[in-house]
Amino acid sequence: MLEDLARQIRERKVVLFAGAGLSAQLDLPTWSGLMAHMASELGYDPDVLIRPGADYLQIAEYYRLEKGSVGPLRSWMDRSWHVDDERLRTSRVHNQIVDLEFPFIYTTNYDRNIERTFDLRGKRYSKVVGMLDVAEVRAELPHIVKFHGDFDDDASLVLTESDYFERLDFDTPLDIKFQADALGRSILFVGYSLADLNLRLLLYRLQRLWERSGQARRRPKSYIFLMRPDPVQERVFASRGLTPLVHEGETTTDALADLFDQLLHIVRARV
Repeated sequence: MLEDLARQIRERKVVLFAGAGLSAQLDLPTWSGLMAHMASELGYDPDVLIRPGADYLQIAEYYRLEKGSVGPLRSWMDRSWHVDDERLRTSRVHNQIVDLEFPFIYTTNYDRNIERTFDLRGKRYSKVVGMLDVAEVRAELPHIVKFHGDFDDDASLVLTESDYFERLDFDTPLDIKFQADALGRSILFVGYSLADLNLRLLLYRLQRLWERSGQARRRPKSYIFLMRPDPVQERVFASRGLTPLVHEGETTTDALADLFDQLLHIVRARV
């Protein structure tokens, strides 16, 4: 299975799609930590506002309604998600992403740590946040697509319930670019689980595109990395056209880096 994926990577036919699990490698704030900060800024006890089963998107929506914008929150997020250069230089997964030379890197993370790792390594890339970026992207460079926005542009952030609703039609410039980039290529999802509604919708939309084409059997194989065996997730992901890559050892923060190490070893062995 890894041999097939490594071959596709070597042929530059894989789109990397990275979620919050990538940021967790650097011990960055989680969604629950972000919600706790929102609650404090709104004058609430986080334990009162963020009850079990609380809707995080609705809390973010409430924050924007009360504050008038997410500007102050974005400033706090920008500071909290920032790590120093030395830490990025020693981050295995971020450097492995550079080494694997994915032609397209999509991320729903707001932080700039993927781009900064490229900068520290002296590697050029095109960052894509909005429509103008899509129009002017450099075809010969890796594309780093900030699928849920970037700290440089408050309006680009997909954070509140309204933001997510506006993405449900799957017809923004970034959505259209993703469809074009994904057709004919494999996708490797890392840092996601079934709890991520956005991922589930994305997979459903992709599956529907292939089914309507009448060519679903020719769809390139795609993959998702899971930190631990989970028959429910594995079965549901498989039904959406994803092959689960399940970490079989002890669950640690090194699990994703270990997967990338295996892929790099296979890729380089065949050069």
